Amino acid sequence: MSDLSLLVQMGLGALLALSVYLPLRAGQLSLATPGFYAIGGYVAALLSTRWPALAGNGALYPLPSLLLEMVLATGLATGLALLIGRPVLQLRGIYLAIATIALVEILRVVNLNAGWSGGAVGIFAIPQPFNGPQGYLICTALLLAFCCWLCARLEQMRLGRAMAAMREDELAARCMGVPTAQVALSAFVLSAAIAALTGVVAAHFLNTWNARQGSFDASITTLAFVVFGGSRTWLGPVLGGLFLTALPELLRPVGDLRLIVFGLVILVGPILAPQGLITPERLAALVHALPLPTAKKSTSA
Repeated sequence: MSDLSLLVQMGLGALLALSVYLPLRAGQLSLATPGFYAIGGYVAALLSTRWPALAGNGALYPLPSLLLEMVLATGLATGLALLIGRPVLQLRGIYLAIATIALVEILRVVNLNAGWSGGAVGIFAIPQPFNGPQGYLICTALLLAFCCWLCARLEQMRLGRAMAAMREDELAARCMGVPTAQVALSAFVLSAAIAALTGVVAAHFLNTWNARQGSFDASITTLAFVVFGGSRTWLGPVLGGLFLTALPELLRPVGDLRLIVFGLVILVGPILAPQGLITPERLAALVHALPLPTAKKSTSA
């Protein structure tokens, strides 16, 4: 794998980590991200391979068609999130996690057995909108930058403060007048949108798509990104997604031992840092430790 391709995969991992982070910020343990990720991938794969009009006449897949896929995938994923969000988000903790895992498995089984999805084989020869990994890297970086800006902006908004209050104590937040059901649903819908957008880019980048892309294993992997990096600020999931996506490739020289080392990192990380590598307190301490530039006093002649 080339360095640029690895960077693209790291960016996709960071995006999926942000998708898991948003419900967690509202105190909701949702593992539905791979399901919405699969929806985005199938929308891109089906439209680009089954609708010749979208492919155009050039050698590359048109960027307007790629943007159309993103819009349609986001609309479908957020529509499904709105449809199932209200009943599912009545659950809490491990029960919500089980329900969202069930959603992922339902979507996986449907995609595995449906004729339009290519079954177990999947969909191949997905057209490429870019000449090489450089284009995908720029696209993924822009999408990640936008999502990071959105999460950072959310922390300063009323919705973000309501999500933080729910995470600390949902009952107290409800007593203070926070519409907890609406806040939880908003976080769930935003999570679905980010996962679907990531799926669109990933389908074109991988050049193939099948039911294995959205599975229970992917749910655990994306959750590990957030647990390892930290779930109390958006920077933690980004760091966790980048690092844990790159780690298996970086450990390739050690051969079969890389899976053992990878598992040990995921195991030892939460033990040594139960709240993740990045926390607001550590960020504040880092900012205070940085040397601040001192203004020079002006002297008069």
